[in-house]
Amino acid sequence: MGFVLTCGLVAGQAASAAPTPAPTPSAAPSGTPTTGPGQDQNNPPDQVDVPEVSTLAAPSFQLPFPCGQSWTGNSSGSSAHRSYEIDFNRGSTASADLGDTVVAAAAGTVVISAHQGSTNGYGNLVKIDHGGGWTSYYAHLNARSVSAGTQVRQGQKIGTVGNTSKPGNNISPHLHYEVRNGASYPANVRKAVFNGATFGYPNQTLTSKNSCGGGSTNPHTATSVCGSGYKVIDSAALGSAGTAYLLYNSGNGYNCVATIKKTSLSKNTATSAYLEVKGKSRITDSGNFGYYAGPVRAAAAGQCVKWGGKAGSSTYNSDFEHCG
Repeated sequence: MGFVLTCGLVAGQAASAAPTPAPTPSAAPSGTPTTGPGQDQNNPPDQVDVPEVSTLAAPSFQLPFPCGQSWTGNSSGSSAHRSYEIDFNRGSTASADLGDTVVAAAAGTVVISAHQGSTNGYGNLVKIDHGGGWTSYYAHLNARSVSAGTQVRQGQKIGTVGNTSKPGNNISPHLHYEVRNGASYPANVRKAVFNGATFGYPNQTLTSKNSCGGGSTNPHTATSVCGSGYKVIDSAALGSAGTAYLLYNSGNGYNCVATIKKTSLSKNTATSAYLEVKGKSRITDSGNFGYYAGPVRAAAAGQCVKWGGKAGSSTYNSDFEHCG
């Protein structure tokens, strides 16, 4: 868990696992970029302007992932980090998190949604202005789901985990996350706070409470977990504890498996989902999860697959099937 990465936003920058705390910020609007010859390429100008808000109270940030998911953050595994930036992973292999959903850590207005090209190493970047000079950055996204000027709610999907960067930066998929207040980078980068607690620098594994609600109905579905383009083609009840789903995306030829819990919601209990394409190794997402296991994806066009999952004391294992 928490695959260690070297993201290389700017080659040659020194890593800093425990930097000196930044000074107290002034009430400068978040959209004010540094200008002139000394402008830092990691402080890109906003695409839209938003009204300045006088309060300096920090938003109630949550982990930038769907409710119930556990992710490992690392602030010291990259040569590019200059302050309190965090790289997030949860899979045990380099590409396990590619395409996983990224959500807004707090409500606000999207002020940047663009690929940064050769300007810096952020690749596909979404920046959200939360008012009072507070902003959050979500970098290296595989895809962006929002455009500049869009108002987003906390927990709303804004993109997917990826490995986009500038040409020549070969990085593994992960989410690069930052919180800033003020305009002068990197002094404006703040320690991340999730669910009222400061992140345990230099690394910590956390379970998302983002938009969990607290009701008796699981807010997640198999299609929302697997993503756009996937449709359910089979399912198997796991007693009363949950359901395992097999989905297929005709656009890219991938299958996806997700196990959606029905009981013990928000409590981390043993849950798993797996997918095995005939002739290839089985891919499994297994752990103590609050809402679901998965998504587990693999290219399977024209191939037979085994699939299944576990929730509570019930397990489902298919034979090789769905060979079309």
